[in-house]
Amino acid sequence: MKDDFPFVVPGQRIGLLGGSFDPPHEGHVHITEEALRRFGLDRVWWLVSPGNPLKERGPAPLADRLAAARAIMRNPRVTVTGIEAALNTRMTADTIAALQARYPEARFVWLMGTDNLVQFNRWDRWREIAGRVPIGVIARPGSRLRARLSPAAQIMARWRLPETQARRLGSAVPPAWVLVNVPMSNLSSTAIRARQMRQERGTQ
Repeated sequence: MKDDFPFVVPGQRIGLLGGSFDPPHEGHVHITEEALRRFGLDRVWWLVSPGNPLKERGPAPLADRLAAARAIMRNPRVTVTGIEAALNTRMTADTIAALQARYPEARFVWLMGTDNLVQFNRWDRWREIAGRVPIGVIARPGSRLRARLSPAAQIMARWRLPETQARRLGSAVPPAWVLVNVPMSNLSSTAIRARQMRQERGTQ
């Protein structure tokens, strides 16, 4: 369990990218490296979750997903961790609260794609999340317009930073969020799983 809790230098700006990573892919790598660059972060932690409450299908075993994520994510500024399992948290609001209690010296930033901003208002205690940490939103294919018009974006409009100020997000006092446009990748875990299932059926 000790290995699941990374070392933190006081004042570090750490992006948190949560998800099932089932499977992890180059799209995750792409948005992570864009987040490091655009938001002026010192580190990013991948929070490989035990399970996503909004998804009906259960993910592959956590150990397998952690191993696959560590194999694909080679940037030394990125840590792949199963910290939610170690903290025994399932909801993002609980995970962030636990991390802030454990690492009061860190400056956490929650990272998400525009596809997640579209449904952010459905997340458990989403307003609490927005009040705890700044949020960095990265454009994803097919969801930019819907994200801008989403209920959460409309409610949080007064706290949105212009894209030109994205690099100061890690030092911003929440609530604060910014949406950045980046070169996009069409990869998704859902599409990869579907392709794998088609390939498996084809070999039977």
